[in-house]
Amino acid sequence: MKNFFETLANIYKIDELRNRIALTLSILLVYRFGAQITLPGIDTLQLAELGNRTGGGGLLGVLNMFTGGAFANASVFALGIMPYISASIVVQLMGIAIPYLQKLQKEGESGRKTLNQITRWLTIAICVVQAPAYLFGLSALGVPDSAFVLGKGFAFMAPSVIILVTGTIFAMWLGEKITDKGIGNGISLLIMVGIIATLPLSFAQEVVSRVSENNGGLMLILIEVILWIVTILLSILLVMAVRQIPVQYARRTQGGANDRNVFGSRQYIPLKLNASGVMPIIFAQAIMFAPAYVGGLIGGDAGQWMQTNFSDIFGLWYNIVFALLIIIFTFFYTAITVPTNKMSDDLKRSGGFVPGVRPGNETSEFLDNVMSHITFPGSLFLAGLAVFPAIVVKLIGMQQGWALFYGGTSLLIMVGVAIDTIQQVNSYLLNRHYDGLMKTGTNRKGSA
Repeated sequence: MKNFFETLANIYKIDELRNRIALTLSILLVYRFGAQITLPGIDTLQLAELGNRTGGGGLLGVLNMFTGGAFANASVFALGIMPYISASIVVQLMGIAIPYLQKLQKEGESGRKTLNQITRWLTIAICVVQAPAYLFGLSALGVPDSAFVLGKGFAFMAPSVIILVTGTIFAMWLGEKITDKGIGNGISLLIMVGIIATLPLSFAQEVVSRVSENNGGLMLILIEVILWIVTILLSILLVMAVRQIPVQYARRTQGGANDRNVFGSRQYIPLKLNASGVMPIIFAQAIMFAPAYVGGLIGGDAGQWMQTNFSDIFGLWYNIVFALLIIIFTFFYTAITVPTNKMSDDLKRSGGFVPGVRPGNETSEFLDNVMSHITFPGSLFLAGLAVFPAIVVKLIGMQQGWALFYGGTSLLIMVGVAIDTIQQVNSYLLNRHYDGLMKTGTNRKGSA
């Protein structure tokens, strides 16, 4: 605990880091404030049914979690930052097949700026489609017609669509400002804050359910908290686990007054156990909306079976198919994001080689083989975490809202963003300490 307070004191001493953290917290506060502002023309007192439908888990609960409750509040940030995430994924996948995007990816900073601009315009296009769908869908989600003070005509729809699109673009701008002038990845932090915002209420509902209904009492709450901490630790292991491939650099001659041979140094290529992050879960969740919709189109006994089994995210068949899709998408996304051919070529150009493996094609095949071997257990681990909320709901009768924090996208996002932010803070601290975060470290004078 003493070291923790010393670390906080060191953070406060670094002007740049202190200002970045303050800016980040201020922007997050603005985002959370905006999530509570209801769209003009909607009576906030008649949104109770919408809150009930999104507060009990399920697909609507997942959507509401990622917007930090803005979805249930019919807020100006109701669409959240997810349209930007969808646009980013689409641009990344299109980069595999479209030569122009491939060229931009190789052009460095200028190409990255162009890709970002394309992503922003695609985000607006997605919002223009999603905003009317959200507004028209409010009635189906339990919002009575009397809640629309101005009715559902053009006078309400047009301004509301503009506000929803503007809200997403403003949230995207806030995230970019955090990335540029704050600390951590801005877009990821906005998502994480939205997820964490629903955690206290979900936990309180679980406590009330256990205590008031005599359903296990405080002892079972304690067991659930311990299980949650263990799950977080396992998630950290999944995010941090790497397979280090040794790389040897050839002996080279160092010029100078007296030429001398310098032995090549040994380094490592870190191949992550889960190189795809949470993307396989996001892809799989997007596809899992389809079976219930198709079931509604088919009709009959088969269609009814599909609607019943694939509308419940805690059901058996839903989670079996969900897990299989995650395993498939983990291999797919890893294959397109870990370019073993490029890694092999870069090693060859820099004079590096993997001991016992010839440079060139053999190195590429070796790296690809290693990735295949470590991706399989990583995909199983990821799939297990994704379906774990359904397991705890069925086994111990946990509240669905609280169970969502026991795995899946929400937990991995919280863990990944927290680790990334802590690492950035540590890098600032290490730049101003001779011995890093060790107790014997001495603050360097001046700015780095």
